[in-house]
Amino acid sequence: MPDFSFDRLRRFPDVEADNLFAVDASDRLILDEAAGVLAEAGSGEVVVIEDRYGALTLGAAALAGARGIRVHQDVLSGELALALNAADAGLVDSYRSFILGEELLANARVVLIQLPRSLAALDEFADAIRRFAAPDVVVIAGGRIKHMTPTMNAVLRRHFGELQVSSARQKSRVLRAAASIVSATQPTMSTWPNCVEHADLGLTICAHGAAFAGATVDIGTRYLLEFLDRMKTDARSAIDLGCGTGVLAATLARRRPALRVTATDQSAAAVASARATMVANALADRVTVVRDDALQSQPDASAELIVLNPPFHIGSSVHAGIALKLFDDAGRVLQPGGELWSVWNTHLGYRPALTRLVGPTHQVGRNAKFTVTVSTGR
Repeated sequence: MPDFSFDRLRRFPDVEADNLFAVDASDRLILDEAAGVLAEAGSGEVVVIEDRYGALTLGAAALAGARGIRVHQDVLSGELALALNAADAGLVDSYRSFILGEELLANARVVLIQLPRSLAALDEFADAIRRFAAPDVVVIAGGRIKHMTPTMNAVLRRHFGELQVSSARQKSRVLRAAASIVSATQPTMSTWPNCVEHADLGLTICAHGAAFAGATVDIGTRYLLEFLDRMKTDARSAIDLGCGTGVLAATLARRRPALRVTATDQSAAAVASARATMVANALADRVTVVRDDALQSQPDASAELIVLNPPFHIGSSVHAGIALKLFDDAGRVLQPGGELWSVWNTHLGYRPALTRLVGPTHQVGRNAKFTVTVSTGR
């Protein structure tokens, strides 16, 4: 048996801190509740969805002997962390990563899920399982009780005829679903992404379940849109960092036809959503959408203009680390004299960090909740 310990799992290359953990009690509970069905599953019949840093995948491989595990993680830093943890544990050959879809789920008999915060994401996961997995598939989905809601039960019941709720253990709980519903009322094709026309922006926004803000426009992005015409007017290229559904990238491309735009996000759902948004707005030939961990694929001093609405959550934790990581990478990629335009909740006070990591920063806008700044590359 490989040398495996939960205590050795790391979050790297995601943000690491004393109050951020690579594994928690819900991972252990999911594996314990799934022990029986994992023991009966054959090679290639186990799927793991939303494993954060490898606890579920590597635990299933090392503790239950599962092989040929198929894994889907929305966040690229989690996918990279799983690879590093697998190498450390000698379990590199125990799994493969896939996008959400038929190749991930075909004929799966056991699906382990770390429950997402988004009900839409859970609905898209459950719908894909119902359509592609084996008829006798068993789904073991768990999380921390403080992040679970009764509506999650209702979402799963739309797709499965059986649902059991486990007893609580260490502030965690598991939902066990089975008996996929196959009926004339259930669509055989995916209904995702959801696309909504926003007449005020002249834009159709498309969103998969796990994409932040769905097919709406979050208020920080909407505020930053007011400043697009002031952003480095001589720029020939731009990057929408942490693009989400691609609202900033699409609007930049539409308003400035000569601009080459790259939209980047580490979320697989965001990247798929942004690509769908570009197709819906006839911009697919002018906006390149890539999945990346911050701007790791971009060369130093290569960007003339970067726009950013940074997240202030890492998973379920409020933490500045992800914004600081994005600022730091933007500072590396920005050309001398290039501009980083950012919008952020005013109480977060990011201006000193932007000055330190990117360059001279000044405020260009402020409303009741948000501040917009422009930082000039050194």
